[in-house]
Amino acid sequence: MSQLDTPPSQKPPLLNARDQASVWVLTLAGLLLLVCYWFYRGGHRGELIQIDRAEPLEAEFLVDINQAEWPELSQLPGVGKKLGERIVEYREAHGDFQSLDEIKAVNGIGPRTLENIRPFLIPIPGEQQMVGEPNRFGAEVN
Repeated sequence: MSQLDTPPSQKPPLLNARDQASVWVLTLAGLLLLVCYWFYRGGHRGELIQIDRAEPLEAEFLVDINQAEWPELSQLPGVGKKLGERIVEYREAHGDFQSLDEIKAVNGIGPRTLENIRPFLIPIPGEQQMVGEPNRFGAEVN
């Protein structure tokens, strides 16, 4: 017999029939679980969360004028780097602000600028509240 007459040797299958059946069962079980999860989360009703349609989240940005540094202050409307630096310099030279209206003493802040930034400023304790009353954050003013 020559080499041409011999049948090529067959390689054994990667998985035998029993292992192949196990892989099929596990795959089908996984797909069934995914379909059940999709159904449970409301996919059949179109209630899955889509990033494009998700409700926007709102974050409240509040600044403590007596603690904030210029990068934080520069995020306020109408206050840039220079004005933020001036606020910090004024506070360091004259001490903490005793009221929000005192901020108008900083060069560059007038009544209009103060009214624009007032919603973003944490109230100074004692300015609008009596000691012992809770502020809008639920903390008691001492």
